[in-house]
Amino acid sequence: MKAQHSVIVVGSGPAGLLLAGDLATAGVPVTLLEKRPHKISNLSRAFVLHARTLEQLDSRGLADGLEAVGRPLGSLRLFGRLTVELSTIHSRFNHLLVIPQYEVEKALERRAVEAGVDVRYETELTGLTQDADGVTVEVRGPGGAAESLRVSYVVGTDGMRSAVRDAIGLPFPGRSAIRSVVLADVRLAEEPENLLTVNAVGDAFAFLAPFGDGYYRVIAWNRARNVPDSEPLDLDEVKEVTRLALGRDYGMHDARWMSRFHSDERQAPAYRVGRVFLAGDAAHVHTPAGGQGMNTGLQDAANLSWKLAAVVQGHADAALLDSYQAERHPVGKAVLRSSGGIVRLAMAKRPWELALRAALTTFLDTVGPARRRAVGQITGIGYRYPAPRGAHRLTGTRVPDAALEGGRLYEALRGGRFVLITPEAYEDQGIRKDRLAVDRWASHRRTTVLVRPDGYVAWAADSADAARIEDAVARYVG
Repeated sequence: MKAQHSVIVVGSGPAGLLLAGDLATAGVPVTLLEKRPHKISNLSRAFVLHARTLEQLDSRGLADGLEAVGRPLGSLRLFGRLTVELSTIHSRFNHLLVIPQYEVEKALERRAVEAGVDVRYETELTGLTQDADGVTVEVRGPGGAAESLRVSYVVGTDGMRSAVRDAIGLPFPGRSAIRSVVLADVRLAEEPENLLTVNAVGDAFAFLAPFGDGYYRVIAWNRARNVPDSEPLDLDEVKEVTRLALGRDYGMHDARWMSRFHSDERQAPAYRVGRVFLAGDAAHVHTPAGGQGMNTGLQDAANLSWKLAAVVQGHADAALLDSYQAERHPVGKAVLRSSGGIVRLAMAKRPWELALRAALTTFLDTVGPARRRAVGQITGIGYRYPAPRGAHRLTGTRVPDAALEGGRLYEALRGGRFVLITPEAYEDQGIRKDRLAVDRWASHRRTTVLVRPDGYVAWAADSADAARIEDAVARYVG
């Protein structure tokens, strides 16, 4: 048994690929384990990237490439009558990007491999034990070969049935929110009027999204047809549910894949146990409403990766890792509430439920602050992290892309660096160039801001001299 790599990431979905790529980019040796063969599946459930996730991908040099592949959508329509305009949000990406999950995975995998991640496919985690100094991971590779790996930390990004979560004994409390949802990839004889087509009527719900290759993903549900996931599914049933919800089936034909699934609402009580962490679907699952699943997982990974890199490389105390739970667990809880609420309101049937939906729709349509808060939650730009007592009002807030004298903020964040933005010139003496970029506002703004690698404010001051800035940089950057 030999300690070769500092971190093992289990699961090569979007969250695992982004996390492993971040660590390798920062110079941390990392192994990515995936029990499936090497293949990017086109059987994606996720189809949208929201503004905050696109900002995170922008700080990794990936957003523009994905924007060229996907199709932007400037507004969302909820409950048949509420239109949510995204063009007003304060982001370079003031839209929703319709793009299949496999396109996101391809971009993240390419980045991870180029950064030097040791990717091991057909390799399954069979157990782990941890102590004060590290984690021993038992794996079974191709052909059944067993191996023990000794590492500093393990991150489970291995989905709802997480082997990592089971190995550390964490429960996954919750319930099945919707049963017998049907999925199908089909061709359509009639092209839908909208890029995304979604509606709920009575007992039926349906969603259509394009893959971009001539096929469309159908996600549909009929409350009256509650059968086990193993029940056979044919195209006639998919058409029937779609007609109930959308009024027509658009001439569906040539289904290349069909399946049933049930949608759960679950969240692990802790995202960290000792030296083992959970992210993405291993930590939380919820209904597809609002398209928040893949986005939340990617933002989990962006929050954790720079902290792990800083601790492994000795630039920060291990106590920094506690902030992952403090910052991301409340977000996961909020996403469960919002996605579940959208589904329940969309499927309202009783008179009092319909009245509540009508009242809420009217409220959001007429009350600007409430609408902005809802948009901020769905897109991810509205979340802020807890700040210490007495901290500057900006601490913990997301920083939108900003013009700096040297370029854009999110370009400066690339490479997993902190960015210090000052109104006056500041010289870092060159001792942290690999971890800190220093720039000045392109505007007349006077606030000094230290931006974390994930784009949130670590520290800020309305006025600060060189000594105070150096103290803050030493405290947060190391």
